[in-house]
Amino acid sequence: MTTSSQQTQPGTAASPSASPSAGTARRRRLNEIGLLAAIVLLYVVLGSTASGFLSLDNQLGMLRDAATIGIAAWGVTLVIIAGEIDISIGPAVAFSSVLVAKGATAWGLGSWGGIALTLALGLAWGALAGWLVARFTVPSFIATLGLWSVLGGLGLYLTDALPVALPDNGLFRTLGGTVLGLPTSALVMLVLFAVFAYVARYTAYGRSIYATGGNAAAARLAGINTGRVKIALFATTGLLSAITGILLAARLGSGNGGAAAGLEFDVIAAVVIGGTLLAGGRGSLLGTLLGVAFITVIANGLVLLGVDSFFQNVVRGVIIVGAVLVNVAISNRDRAVRTV
Repeated sequence: MTTSSQQTQPGTAASPSASPSAGTARRRRLNEIGLLAAIVLLYVVLGSTASGFLSLDNQLGMLRDAATIGIAAWGVTLVIIAGEIDISIGPAVAFSSVLVAKGATAWGLGSWGGIALTLALGLAWGALAGWLVARFTVPSFIATLGLWSVLGGLGLYLTDALPVALPDNGLFRTLGGTVLGLPTSALVMLVLFAVFAYVARYTAYGRSIYATGGNAAAARLAGINTGRVKIALFATTGLLSAITGILLAARLGSGNGGAAAGLEFDVIAAVVIGGTLLAGGRGSLLGTLLGVAFITVIANGLVLLGVDSFFQNVVRGVIIVGAVLVNVAISNRDRAVRTV
């Protein structure tokens, strides 16, 4: 194998002699340090200009918003590292909120039954998308675009575009509330971050993801079942979308087929801003965590500053395009280094 992503285990430092790998590690660290500095700067600026930004209630609200983006972003990070893309996140989260509400009420499954149904179906539709990609070489953009349309339509069809109230019980109050003073969704996000960071850095499965994205043909020659890896990855994003939908429904008190509109763009933006290459083979969960924080702080600050909601979309679009331009430039530079 000749690519730098296969010469060095993800997350480990390269030897000085392996200059491309060492350069990649340095750029990743610089990206993470730069993001951290940008977040600190945003806190300083917004803390002095946006009334209420530093208040406890606002910080807890930002943690909830970050969880809505972050939980799905962990899975999407690995999907993009593997050289694929998943754009179905928004409708998947909305449909999951509908499933858990319908299952717990109209379908008579109870709260735990509704949750179990939602998690199982999330895993199933993600695995189906991965199977289409792996078995029939359907481009992942097309497979998940189809899923985006199907799940979005089903969520609105099942509810007539109206909210479906959740049962008012201790389980959903806990899921939508706090534990030890912190939002439950934020705690779930951090626990899942630790799990995914460990898997990506220290397991053979994590290394196979990087190898698949770096050079799929070489990975197959090394004995990695790249098709199985992709199915598992998309099944994981489906499951994470279901978890996000359950937590969002608990937070709002209802399931809504129109919820989480545009969430997929925030998720992908956070992953790309965090330094994950769209071409695959390189990225880190820590970078994505910082990307999630950056996106969340920007969005919150724009609201508190009274920026028009339509113009907020303009700012978000500029940030995404800028991040992609930086991403492409780094990808081209890495490719040039490898061919020297």
